[in-house]
Amino acid sequence: MAMAAGDAFLRARGRTLTAFRPDDECQWKGPFYFIQGADPQFGLMKAWTCGDTDNGDDEWGEEIKLAEQAVQAINKLNPKPKFFVLCGDLVHGMPGIKAVFAGHYHRNAGGSYKGLEMVVSSAIGCQLGEDTHGLRVVVVTEEKLVHRYYSLNELSSQGIEKELLDVLAKQK
Repeated sequence: MAMAAGDAFLRARGRTLTAFRPDDECQWKGPFYFIQGADPQFGLMKAWTCGDTDNGDDEWGEEIKLAEQAVQAINKLNPKPKFFVLCGDLVHGMPGIKAVFAGHYHRNAGGSYKGLEMVVSSAIGCQLGEDTHGLRVVVVTEEKLVHRYYSLNELSSQGIEKELLDVLAKQK
């Protein structure tokens, strides 16, 4: 299936990734390969070089060049990989972090410590708690960060609540 570069992000429709259609994927069709990358960790290279891994993460230039090199290398591969997955740390640190968002727990959870909020969002898939399948909407403004977890049904039928939309509107 040939696809223009601009269409790459249009493959997901109606909670379905059309690149992996059930009719095409339900039976073994033969070997394939995928690419796994890890830890671009923007900011770590300078922090590590200057010996201050708690600070010194204000420059991301080297990591950005390496990430671009990785994408270019993958794009040149023939045959193309079936998919690419990126694991690990995306950023080393960032001045002014107020919240960290994560998953893996398969239920909503969180807490705060010294002004840093830890937000754990429940799964789209298998639930291990009482939460429903869903997504977290995060609104970021210059002054604050507001988030809310929505069930998939709620988000599909009602969209984002007025309170969050109002926060966005005030910033424009």
